[in-house]
Amino acid sequence: MSLSADSQIRFAVPADVPAILGLIRELAEYERLLDQVVADEVALHRALFGERQYVEAFVALVEGDCVGFALFFHNFSTFLGKPGMYLEDLYVRPKFRGRGLGKALLTQVARIAVERDCGRMEWSVLDWNEPSIRFYESLGAKPLTDWTIFRLTGDALRGLGRSEP
Repeated sequence: MSLSADSQIRFAVPADVPAILGLIRELAEYERLLDQVVADEVALHRALFGERQYVEAFVALVEGDCVGFALFFHNFSTFLGKPGMYLEDLYVRPKFRGRGLGKALLTQVARIAVERDCGRMEWSVLDWNEPSIRFYESLGAKPLTDWTIFRLTGDALRGLGRSEP
């Protein structure tokens, strides 16, 4: 499916930060995690366009309005000896789904991963999010069933970071 003439996928620019943050909040609301969003425009701008660029993003535009995004960054596989690509978020507003925007965003991230000789591309999906799971599987993605994600945040992260090795 190709994009309609009024649709475009492009790298994010600094002026997109407010729209991307709005989409992040919409995604968090859908995932029932809105109470965990503490990011603001300053932090997001710094991560995307600061002196040290931690993440990159593509945006999906329809008639010039930002209606979706894909935010990603590099990780590294010691087993492959190559960089990998981690897709942190992929989101398209519900009203604009079914137009190929999600696939186009994911395709652009995959294209960058291939161009940069990444050995793999990974992301997480909530286990109850059946529409996304079906979408990813339709593209050939496979769930990793033997791995459990662990996370340190807040006091636990600060505590470990301040402890002596």
